[in-house]
Amino acid sequence: MNGIHSRENILTERLCLVLGGGSIAPGWGIGRAISVAYARAGARVAVADFNLPSAVETVEIIRSEGGTAEAFQVDVLDDTSLESLVREVTERLGPIDVLHNNVGLSKSGNARDTSAADWRRIQDANVTSLHVATQAVLPGMMDRRRGVILTTSSIAALRHLGYSSLAYAATKAAAIAFTRTLAIDYASYGIRANTIVAGLIDTPRIEVVLRGAYAGCSLDEMKERRHKVVPLGRMGTAWDVAEAAVFLASDRASYITGTELVVDGGLSATVPH
Repeated sequence: MNGIHSRENILTERLCLVLGGGSIAPGWGIGRAISVAYARAGARVAVADFNLPSAVETVEIIRSEGGTAEAFQVDVLDDTSLESLVREVTERLGPIDVLHNNVGLSKSGNARDTSAADWRRIQDANVTSLHVATQAVLPGMMDRRRGVILTTSSIAALRHLGYSSLAYAATKAAAIAFTRTLAIDYASYGIRANTIVAGLIDTPRIEVVLRGAYAGCSLDEMKERRHKVVPLGRMGTAWDVAEAAVFLASDRASYITGTELVVDGGLSATVPH
């Protein structure tokens, strides 16, 4: 089994709800790795995804390793679906300690390539869903005076990556601002909120979503181009992001809130080349 193998149970007795905990295609998507990493750190995990069979696959991996997890279906574009998910998870599994918003809908293209309908759909998936899910978990976290809310954003929110994905970049930047403001608004309740800014990550998503942005390249050529622009010489893996998530979700990060952990191999510290 790929991934982290820590036996330190730093999330024991925590219930983690991961939105987008499946994988867009076979393999290790970021949400799947985060879900498995949380379970390996001792957490019980509610794995939610629009693609229920993919969420079930994540749960089966967790259970095969002796972890505890359940799968749930959710449509993050539907406010009622999100609210019902939080209610169902709480009723079946108990209070939610960690909400991880790992949602990312994207479309390659600049302003002229992006219709108003495209924009609204991506905005609703990448930003509005954060607000609705957070609203649903906040009352319980406020009552218990503790909780962690994490957001997966993207290096595209901070810099142009050589291909245009305007709506995705803008909404992932908004997700960072949302999470920062949330952290300050609810710090007095002991609730922490942080963002993981993921760099160029080698997951099944890049083949499904980004092939058009690298027109004329084979998959291997596309990957090689992405490897070369990273100072560490490689794209990250889903497990690089998952390691950061486990840390931020745990009490080891108890004094960290309202900020971003950039997981990008040094990419954001460079100039385009």
